[in-house]
Amino acid sequence: MVDLKLLEHLETYLTEHRKERFLEVLSQRTKHFTVATEDVFQLHNTSAVIRSCDVFGIQEVNIVEEQNSKRIDREIAMGAQKWVDLNRYHSVKEAISDLKQKGYQVVATTPHENDALLQDFDVTKKSCFFFGRETEGLSQDVIDAADCFLKIPMVGFTESLNISVSAAIILQHVTTKLKQSDVKWQLSEAEQLEKRLDWCKKTIKSYDEIIERFYQTQ
Repeated sequence: MVDLKLLEHLETYLTEHRKERFLEVLSQRTKHFTVATEDVFQLHNTSAVIRSCDVFGIQEVNIVEEQNSKRIDREIAMGAQKWVDLNRYHSVKEAISDLKQKGYQVVATTPHENDALLQDFDVTKKSCFFFGRETEGLSQDVIDAADCFLKIPMVGFTESLNISVSAAIILQHVTTKLKQSDVKWQLSEAEQLEKRLDWCKKTIKSYDEIIERFYQTQ
């Protein structure tokens, strides 16, 4: 539960432009879709996926680090890690279990299955798009747990795309289609308040001192 008086106080430390920008961005955020990367080896690929999630309004990114554990490349993510929530998992089975408990269907993105072409994907279902390792692709655990497979149509000799490119193409398509549907895809009012508070924390200098002074005067 967000302390509304505290939030109001913190936002006095923001410029009007920044406050308006927070509201504008939050109005386009969604948890209807989320993304999971599975043991991506190249650091810049995970960072670029996070950046695409921010650009297309995906609030949560799930990073499975069963074999590869690396920090996010801040230069490539361009600060996106401040605005997108990162959920980290030590195993893909743990990630799948948690995501399914949250109501997501597991969507395996792979060029080797033809369950659904991108243009035919049903955006009304709450979905997590899984992207695999650069060379091996998705693990058998994800393939076995997948509720559906998603394929980007390709007409050239190349059979696959870089995962960050694939993520950007898929997210641009499904979020555009989602916003044209009747699905209530926006964050709830409570979720938006929580993110406003969180973004204040990540933006305001001397945040802890301001919080301490605030509660001392209450």
